[in-house]
Amino acid sequence: MRRKERISELRALMKEKGIDVYIVPSSDNHQSEYVGEHFKARAFLTGFSGSAGTAVITADEAGLWTDGRYFIQAERELEGSGVQLFKSGNPGVPTVYEYVKDVMPEGGKLGFDGRLIAMRDGQEYEKLLAAKKAGIEYGYDLVDTVWKDRPRMAAEPVFVLDEKYCGESAAAKLKRARAAMQEAGAEHHVLTTLDDIAWLLNIRGRDVLYSPLVLCYAIVSLDNVKLFIDDSRLDAQVKEKLVDDGVVFRPYNEIYQTVKTFGAQAVALIDPDRINYALYKNIPENVRKIEAPTPTILFKAVKNPVELANIEQAHIKDGVACTQLMRWLKTRVGKERITEIGVAKKLEELRAEQEGYLWPSFAPICAFKEHAAMMHYSASPETDAELAEGYLFLADTGGNYLEGSTDITRTIAIGEVSRELKKHFTAVARGMINLARANFLYGCKGYNLDIMARQPIWELNLDYKCGTGHGVGYLLNIHEGPSGFRWYSAPGKNEAHVLEAGMVITDEPGIYIEGSHGIRLENELIICRGEENEFGQFMHMEPVTFVPIDLDAIDPEEMSGAEKRYLNAYHEQVYQKLAPHVSDEERDWLKMYTRAI
Repeated sequence: MRRKERISELRALMKEKGIDVYIVPSSDNHQSEYVGEHFKARAFLTGFSGSAGTAVITADEAGLWTDGRYFIQAERELEGSGVQLFKSGNPGVPTVYEYVKDVMPEGGKLGFDGRLIAMRDGQEYEKLLAAKKAGIEYGYDLVDTVWKDRPRMAAEPVFVLDEKYCGESAAAKLKRARAAMQEAGAEHHVLTTLDDIAWLLNIRGRDVLYSPLVLCYAIVSLDNVKLFIDDSRLDAQVKEKLVDDGVVFRPYNEIYQTVKTFGAQAVALIDPDRINYALYKNIPENVRKIEAPTPTILFKAVKNPVELANIEQAHIKDGVACTQLMRWLKTRVGKERITEIGVAKKLEELRAEQEGYLWPSFAPICAFKEHAAMMHYSASPETDAELAEGYLFLADTGGNYLEGSTDITRTIAIGEVSRELKKHFTAVARGMINLARANFLYGCKGYNLDIMARQPIWELNLDYKCGTGHGVGYLLNIHEGPSGFRWYSAPGKNEAHVLEAGMVITDEPGIYIEGSHGIRLENELIICRGEENEFGQFMHMEPVTFVPIDLDAIDPEEMSGAEKRYLNAYHEQVYQKLAPHVSDEERDWLKMYTRAI
């Protein structure tokens, strides 16, 4: 009932400010995917806790838009709230833009906190509202007034990531960024996205949930970097290192005034997808703006040799922990009470035993039986299911290590499972293997290859309502552009770049049957150069995740010879990588679960 009261309070504020439609997105001031507690305004207002979604409130309607990963979860969490679920991408479902245009009265006003909306989205609203002579008010954070006990913004200590981990100094990165700026003809580059700033300056922190990022803004100029941050969070060593790299410290919110002082002849590079609307509107109109993707997006996506070597070490550590968990489940379920939350805690304990481990890279998805059909299920005390034999258990988890961030999913058979579950599991395994085996010409994008993962699933007349893979940051965002796997080009997803050597990308097809089960298998892959000949540069992918695929759920008769050979070779690699790091008993178990089929 509190949700209805909150929305009612918001509507009263809207009426007071003359706002007809108010948008509450999922983001923070930096367009982050995962946000700190202070920025969870949409969850506070609607009760939907998923990481992706947009709420739209009018005088008499409230809607929540989210994608296929969250349909089941959203239906349950919105029940009784008075908020209508709009399933984005489904036939007949209007987009947020279309809905706003439709419900906006002639001469009305759209409201949102301009710090939470990307520049390009703000401009899109401007265009669609022009026909109705409607205006935009972006200066009010109305949810803040309603949210009486709102958590404060995070302000955790900042640390510098040593060059032995990141492989390139901040000075060298800034030189590359400035070269790109000069090539574009810009003298200032306004940066708001936290992963770009963290990568560029080799700093990390814990201001954003799970992601090791620091709440700050930056303006890179040709002779210095203005870092907008509460510098009381920086110890003397961090300050000294940043000052050596030409960094000048300014208060966090001062950037909104600083951009107003750009001279009339100034030229600023801005990324319309990554700078917020309020900051963009503060840049004087007579300043020439070069709109282009932030150069660091591609810089950080292509990992250097030091990063790639470290990433493999992180995955060996993670592989040990995940394999230990798999063995624990196989040998303990049925002998003691084990629940979804208990599994997540156990895995966290196992990861914490590994040197260099920091904290989880995203919220663990530990889902038993029908809970696994919800792609982004999060167990709570009310839903915490006990594991039992005869069913599947899905664990999609990850860890942040000094050597990099990991993202792995394994679906595990608890006891003997049905023929249907094995058929579905094998189809998912085949899809993952087929994509991983791809040999392709340079120039391919993710949508050129996605069908290789989906084909075994499509053969069953099944599909999954999400992409097949995403880039992974180096101790940064677990979802990183600009490349990914999806069977169609999805505007706004930042995943349509050519697959470049050195990128790290996930391969994670799945099958989700509501009310019954969910299956996902996920490895991270490194994009590699292969043979170059008269036909062009060939590329392939090599796995960097080393954990067994559960042979108890595999039906070998469903697999081709090539698929079985790949799985056997992969399992041999898993054994060789992990065996030196586990006990004798664990090694014997690992040998059995990496045996050739």
